Amino acid sequence: MSHIYQPAMLIELLSSNGTATTEQIAKQLLSKDQSQVDCYKHVTKSMVGKVLTQSRGITTKTGDTYYLNEFDGLSESEIDQLISMCKESITEFLSKREDPWNHRRKSSGYISESIRYKILSRAKHRSRGL
Repeated sequence: MSHIYQPAMLIELLSSNGTATTEQIAKQLLSKDQSQVDCYKHVTKSMVGKVLTQSRGITTKTGDTYYLNEFDGLSESEIDQLISMCKESITEFLSKREDPWNHRRKSSGYISESIRYKILSRAKHRSRGL
């Protein structure tokens, strides 16, 4: 990934008038990390998508595409209101936890993306704190 990191950081800086925070640069790097995309595709299919589709009946899945049921019947204001409610739910969850991502910091050090990807591939994308 090191051959991607420097150009990705430069893209972020160039796109942001020459200035970017560490977080902005980190998000740019993350957007180029296919192992993370693969990991979250697995999370989407096996957890989030499964619950919203099978348990709650809010979405439908055909092939690799999810559809929000009854979306065509929503007005723009209803869509805006639902987005706002979802954002409030996320904010409320995060505000109740001092460090909601602490479970991801259990390792004693940094694990490179290539090693992480190999481990997750071997584990069929089942993660235990990687």
